[in-house]
Amino acid sequence: MAQVDTSGFRDAEGTPDWRVVDGHPSTWFEAPSLSAGAELVARIVSVAAGAAVAIDLRAGGVRVRLGGRSGAFTGEDAEVARAVSAAARDLALVADPAALQAVRLVIDASDRATVLPFWRTVLGYGADGEDALADPLGRWPVVSFAPQDPLRPLRNRMHVDVVRVAESVTAAREVTGQVPHGPFGLALADPDGNVVDLVPGGNLGDRPETSDWRAIFGAMTHYRTDSLVQGSALATAVATLADEAGEPLLVDLQPDGVTIDSGKDQFEDADGGTRAAFVELAAAIQAAARDLGLTAAPDQVGFVQYGIDAVDIPATRAFWTATLGYRPDPRAHLTDIYDPRRLNPVLFFQDLDPADVERRRQRDRLHLDVFVPRDLAEARVETAVTSGGRIVGEQDGRWTVADPEGNELTFRADGA
Repeated sequence: MAQVDTSGFRDAEGTPDWRVVDGHPSTWFEAPSLSAGAELVARIVSVAAGAAVAIDLRAGGVRVRLGGRSGAFTGEDAEVARAVSAAARDLALVADPAALQAVRLVIDASDRATVLPFWRTVLGYGADGEDALADPLGRWPVVSFAPQDPLRPLRNRMHVDVVRVAESVTAAREVTGQVPHGPFGLALADPDGNVVDLVPGGNLGDRPETSDWRAIFGAMTHYRTDSLVQGSALATAVATLADEAGEPLLVDLQPDGVTIDSGKDQFEDADGGTRAAFVELAAAIQAAARDLGLTAAPDQVGFVQYGIDAVDIPATRAFWTATLGYRPDPRAHLTDIYDPRRLNPVLFFQDLDPADVERRRQRDRLHLDVFVPRDLAEARVETAVTSGGRIVGEQDGRWTVADPEGNELTFRADGA
């Protein structure tokens, strides 16, 4: 089957619910509960047999992406899109294309060949073409690399937090040959000095009933499946249990596996301990998965978030909240902002010394690309500017915007 480009999909008849975002025909359907969303998931699986599809189930809705992990899609994907939309209409679920966006980390590298292996190791990612790395579970942002010209040697204002199972962290540190440094003894740096805090996760308690789960900023587990049909059966069981417990879990389905996630810190109580009610839910989900004959692969899970240093944290935080359509975490001791649909990574903010003038002036080697639907791109840029940003670069379908302290993101419309 011949592949088609983004304009070919945009022009296909009968796909008004869909947009192309970061190379994937995508849509979001609002749903009133996980169980309602799981019913749509089951319908999608029945109409999309054989298609490359990824499904993200949330308490508020369902995101569907076609084209597999590579983003390549064919003319038949338009037929699948129409069938998925029809299934959603049968369930009275409404699409909201304005909800769609995808965040990508871009690293400006002096020599991609020397920097890329470091990031592949610490992230646990795989190759995505020659110039990018991708999460094998399809959950966390793709990382791509661009030339660094001229060289910018000072420490970035943006850094990456990566949390993985303890064994994976130990192995990654051994491969890099570095002794972790920094205030928490977690920081590693690539050959250009870009910093990642590589954090070891732990188990979700010591009960055998939750041995499939890990505590990695969120409580997570992953089950291998041999088809989306198996994944849908597990998603339905998880949705029923989670709705009964009042827990808005994140359930991500790929043809070869299902990841179940509490969301960052959502399994904890006010003192940072694990809530007993969540432990009971985790145990029930583990039992349901094993009843379906599924095997856990908790070593596959991980967590990624991005930190930004700023002198004026309230202003910088407000810019990113509005620009990304995020919400501020209400807890007083945190500066986090998060995607209300829990589809894109958490950002947090740390104090930057106002006297560090040269570092504040240097353009960072790390920045974000935000892929948005073409028909919504200009409105998103306008929101960024009215929220305190300024446009520092523009070409067809791309707008680079700097926040109040010079940290950059680039809006990219489909095909750009």
